[in-house]
Amino acid sequence: MKSPFDVSEPLPGPVVTLEPLAPAHRDGLAAIATTPELWAYMPIDAGTPEGFAAMFDAALAGLAAHTEFPYAVRLTDTGCLVGSTRFLNISVADAGLEIGWTWYARDHWGGVINPAAKRVLMGHAFERLGAERVGFRCDARNRRSHQAILRLGAVEEGVLRRHKRVQHGFLRDTVQFSVIAEEWPAVRDRLDARLAAAGVGGPGTQSDLVGRVLGLSPQTTNRS
Repeated sequence: MKSPFDVSEPLPGPVVTLEPLAPAHRDGLAAIATTPELWAYMPIDAGTPEGFAAMFDAALAGLAAHTEFPYAVRLTDTGCLVGSTRFLNISVADAGLEIGWTWYARDHWGGVINPAAKRVLMGHAFERLGAERVGFRCDARNRRSHQAILRLGAVEEGVLRRHKRVQHGFLRDTVQFSVIAEEWPAVRDRLDARLAAAGVGGPGTQSDLVGRVLGLSPQTTNRS
């Protein structure tokens, strides 16, 4: 598997474009991060100026150290920033990584932003980087995120009990999910159909656009 740090340009899609996180994104993301609901199940409360600064600086530090690859998520048509996400727990030797630290402005919950962004990220991971596994995790109390990950087509693998200490000293259980390379073509097609049903272009629009950007044919599956 290639490292995400070897391919560090923006990742475009018909709904969202993912830009490698940079200091220029700080103020725009801080302005949409103030809703307390965004951080209820996150490790820290980034809804305060201090909390946001800590989260943003840690993301940039992870990028500089090549341990995490954070992105700012921007609407492709208007250019508005709507949130952030990142690759983490990257293991080139094991051909795997996770997608996490995902958050969006409250106005964009429950729509096409999350599946569109995950479609771009997973397409990049499987089709360009050559990943064998893309993982996801969520706090076991967070039913909204739990259901959103399942709707992506990920397989629920189990629960890591008393796994991670989060806000207020709570020791959370963590639900683990994944998509593996053999599953990606079917997951991709379902995501494309879901986006098409929401009026995001026609069938194949997302696959064709991502394929053109990555230099792939529309029928390319999951390995580099």
